[in-house]
Amino acid sequence: MSVLKKPIITEKMTALTDKLKQYGFIVDKLATKTQIKSEIEKMYNVNVTTISTLIHAGKNKTRFTRKGLSVGRKPAYKKAIVTLKEGQVIDFFENV
Repeated sequence: MSVLKKPIITEKMTALTDKLKQYGFIVDKLATKTQIKSEIEKMYNVNVTTISTLIHAGKNKTRFTRKGLSVGRKPAYKKAIVTLKEGQVIDFFENV
């Protein structure tokens, strides 16, 4: 199973990419920084300088329906913010 699940492509992450050359990925909860670094370098052929990881807690969700109150929880996930070496770029849309 791969350590990387999917890249984060949002307005906030795109602005961070344009300004600071940092890229975001959703990764496996048990993945370490060294595993993430080696997977990104192998998959995208770039050199990673720094990695910051954080675990995003799932939010509680409630919905009022005809049958009553429906309570649930969104899943938690781990996020990795990756900074590349100067002059290198990851293009997520090259195969589209």
